[in-house]
Order: sequence, then structure tokens, then C-alpha cells
Amino acid sequence: MSLTLPPRVSDRAFDRLAEIAEDTGEVKALRVAVDGGGCSGFQYDIRFDEPAPDDLVLERGAHKVLIDPVSLPFLQNAVIDFSEELIGARFVIDNPNASSSCGCGISFSM
Repeated sequence: MSLTLPPRVSDRAFDRLAEIAEDTGEVKALRVAVDGGGCSGFQYDIRFDEPAPDDLVLERGAHKVLIDPVSLPFLQNAVIDFSEELIGARFVIDNPNASSSCGCGISFSM
């Protein structure tokens, strides 16, 4: 039986949020949500947003990652990271709950 833990944010992801804040001059929270849809059944919605009262807030210093209560069960034990590859740089989710995902990394199934 595996232990259920809240998602974790990597140092690279927090570092990228700090870089964005430095470049834009404003600190914005990153929301990671799960919506129905996509080519595999669910898809990640990653965007800047304002905190809501019922959000789980993961923070390091002034930088925050927000997860709403509906998305939280889908993101248990996941790692929110930042990846820089030849195809581009983006926030990514390493989600052990996903049984499969599409090539774009945005859509997954459970």
C-alpha cells in the first residue's frame, strides 16, 4: 500500500517562478489544475492565477503553486517541475497516478 502525499514542487519550478517574477516585476501564483478532456481523458491546466480560499498552497518564499480541492486527488504524490528541452521550456507534471499520457504531456488517463 503506497502512502498518499500532496504534490511536491521541484526547486527548478520554484526557480523558474522566481525568474518570471524578476523578468515581469510582479509575483504571480502558478495554478495547476486537472480538467476533464484532452486526448486521454484528463488534461492539466497550468496558468497564473489568484489564490482561492480553499486552495492548497505550496510555497517557497514569495512564490506559490495553487491546487484546487477538486484537482488535488488527481495530483497526489505528483511532482510539479520545470523542463527545458529542444522542443521548448514548460512546467511539467510527473504524475504517478496517470496510467497513460499523450505525447504532449498535457493529457493523461487514470
